[in-house]
Amino acid sequence: MNKSLIFIILQFTIFTLTGYTQSNKVVISVQNPLPIERNEEVISISWIDIVSRYPSIDTANFKIINIASKKELSWQLEHKGEKTIQNLLIQTDLAENCEVKLELQEGKSQTFKSKTYGRYVPERKDDFAWENDKIAFRMYGKALELFPAEMAYGMDVWVKRTDRLILNERYKRGEYHTDYGDGMDYYQVGLTLGAGDIAPCVKDSIYFSKNYRRWRVLDNGPLRTTFELEYDEWNVNGAQVTATKRISLDAASQLSRVEARFIYAEKPILPVGIGLAKRKQPGTMLLDEQQGIMAYWEPQHGEDGITGVGSILCNPVTNIKVTEQQLLAFTSSVNSVPVIYYTGACWNKGNKITSSKGWFDYLQGFKNCLSSPVKIVVR
Repeated sequence: MNKSLIFIILQFTIFTLTGYTQSNKVVISVQNPLPIERNEEVISISWIDIVSRYPSIDTANFKIINIASKKELSWQLEHKGEKTIQNLLIQTDLAENCEVKLELQEGKSQTFKSKTYGRYVPERKDDFAWENDKIAFRMYGKALELFPAEMAYGMDVWVKRTDRLILNERYKRGEYHTDYGDGMDYYQVGLTLGAGDIAPCVKDSIYFSKNYRRWRVLDNGPLRTTFELEYDEWNVNGAQVTATKRISLDAASQLSRVEARFIYAEKPILPVGIGLAKRKQPGTMLLDEQQGIMAYWEPQHGEDGITGVGSILCNPVTNIKVTEQQLLAFTSSVNSVPVIYYTGACWNKGNKITSSKGWFDYLQGFKNCLSSPVKIVVR
């Protein structure tokens, strides 16, 4: 046997024994087509695309590396409530008009702290609360209806000035309205849609449902938390309607993504509105029907500071109007087809967004990123 043949056999044996084949790593190209930075972006990659390139991948033994910086990145396997993996989520920084190459390779991943979290809160009148490293929210449940003086409908905001997850601490402490250095709850929802909830709106009337009745967590961090809330049937101008809201929040984002699905039999189309609670004192507004952006920089709330709230609609906006109680952006729901929008808030004491201009710029940038998503190629 000649030396060349012996060398080839030895080389093949080494590669086989050590697992060094082309299938034990994947290169992921991520392109930002915009002339703006997309810092801490959570990107989503189809798990089918990963497995097609790496059929033998061990989900308990891989890591993600930025090829240029050699930095290891945090990731999450997204299930969307299914038994099988749907997507690989990765958080990375993207400079303007840049391409970043990541490598998924065999090896034990670092342990990264979770940046999103949500849960049902039976000890506080059936709240469902969720948060990330920037902001926190909650929706009200059935038990609150037993307390008419406290009754509220819409989405609530808990402002933060820490990147820690603090929901459990606040509920355990039971003092939501005092700032212990990490933020507080001073946002007032009342009988409005709060910080971007949605409801049927027919002939200038809002048809509020009762508070949610059932919940289901689909994913719970570390980079994205997703859950569903179900609502019992209620009467909307003579039509019987039920609703399901699927809400997700990514790490580093000020906005939650909402898919609101209304089911009804009597009408082909149901007018709906997304609302932001309005205060008696003057605030600053952004009402852009063409781009589907509605925002409100609230008046100063004493020593508590200022909250900015805003919504971005993916469905066409038919009208935006301002009432005494709230700002309302109107669109249409087709039976069983979700209305998709993003809604959220910021706090001027959070030291990231401190002015109405900063908040409106953030929402415009968010809208631009939705319109020009990153381009992903898996090799």
